[in-house]
Amino acid sequence: MDSQIHKIHQQLANKEITCTSLVQEKLDLLKQNTNNTVNSLLDTLALSLAAKVDAKIKKGETIGLLEGIPFGIKDVYMLQGTTATASSNLLKNYKSAYTATAIQKLLDAGAIPLAKENCDSFGHGSSSENTIFGAVKNAINPDLVGGGSSGGSAVNVAKDYTVFSIGGDTGGSVRQPAGYNHVYGLKPTYGRISRFGLMAYASSTDCVGPIAKSVEDIRIVLNVMSGKDIKDQTTYASAEINEDSILTSTEIKTVGYFKNFIESEAINPEIKTEFLATIEKIKAKGIVVKELDFFKSDILVSTYYTLAMAETASNLSRLDGSNYGNRIEDKSLKESYAITRSENFSEETKRRIVGGNQVLSQGFSDEIYLKGLALRDSISESFEKDFKEVDVILSPVTPNTPPKIGNSLKDPHAMYLSDAYTVGFSLGQLPTLTIPQGTETGLQITAAKNNDELVLKFANFLKDTI
Repeated sequence: MDSQIHKIHQQLANKEITCTSLVQEKLDLLKQNTNNTVNSLLDTLALSLAAKVDAKIKKGETIGLLEGIPFGIKDVYMLQGTTATASSNLLKNYKSAYTATAIQKLLDAGAIPLAKENCDSFGHGSSSENTIFGAVKNAINPDLVGGGSSGGSAVNVAKDYTVFSIGGDTGGSVRQPAGYNHVYGLKPTYGRISRFGLMAYASSTDCVGPIAKSVEDIRIVLNVMSGKDIKDQTTYASAEINEDSILTSTEIKTVGYFKNFIESEAINPEIKTEFLATIEKIKAKGIVVKELDFFKSDILVSTYYTLAMAETASNLSRLDGSNYGNRIEDKSLKESYAITRSENFSEETKRRIVGGNQVLSQGFSDEIYLKGLALRDSISESFEKDFKEVDVILSPVTPNTPPKIGNSLKDPHAMYLSDAYTVGFSLGQLPTLTIPQGTETGLQITAAKNNDELVLKFANFLKDTI
């Protein structure tokens, strides 16, 4: 399998390269990069960890598979002693007091963090332009957006600045930038990986997700980060996914796709043509393909944003400059709260807070918020029915190709609609993987809850099929 992790591990173990030289090479690339992917370099920490790996190899000790492998971290995760800005003015000087569980597991496995990566502020966006550090530029065409909100993470992987990166996916924030930059990006089953230490956007759909250049590297990183965590009550114990188990996909007999996604007037004709050509190649392999009915895209988007805005309004209410953040003093405590939040939050973040507070307010909550909760239940029930008929669901990642930098900021509504094909799977809390094949912005493979292994199996099948 085309795994960078395995390749680098062998090079380190065979003393073909040193960990220090590898890390320094990546740090130099990150310093020189013009794609605006880095919020802060962790060079001192990275080089000290690399020296320890080299010392271990020199003594003839065995190193683990992830030991010495350089990776990036979306700047919404806690890493003790480093800044955690969320690409926001409010937290631009905030230092983490602890380390996120998922990141700690990678550190325990010996992986080496290189950078905190640029992203949409607090995860609010689909283009990685909503950031105090400037827009992330696409890895293939720098005139286009990098995708959001984990744009810096996806671009760093695509440009080989990191071997893998850890993004965060709430409504498509790993999958969409992975598609825009032609790499793999996984949103695992909700609860498979602990969210402790990830800045909360919408707690009911937030997921920790790896971005890498191969299915095998996704599998390795997923296994390390997975597991129950007493600090996150939504987590559960999950079985390890073996390397050999994802090389066969004989149990996948039936594939479904949503007819209304493909027949929508909003889809780019080229993406539609490429998707249908992929379906024909799958049929030619003897797999049954079924058209499925699903909720309309506008219902999915409005349901997701109703709930996500409500949750982010609640989650960000703690950020008023009192306990942490860039506090601005004014004539009274109330005025200090107001000006601190008004001046430090981005326009998009304020838009989501205002929208969230409105749908939660008296007179609106019954009509809007509770209806959104009921629709989410209906969406989950629809998925349960679908997965009695098919093994996996295939879909485009986005209805359109990446927009030019600046366009999304002019039209927030169009930005929200770019999530039309990702948010439904988030609401269903399902495992979904973007693969860099099938259309200009890739394909999504989705399976039933806790069937993350099946998603990886089908990804390997498609790698050799389309």
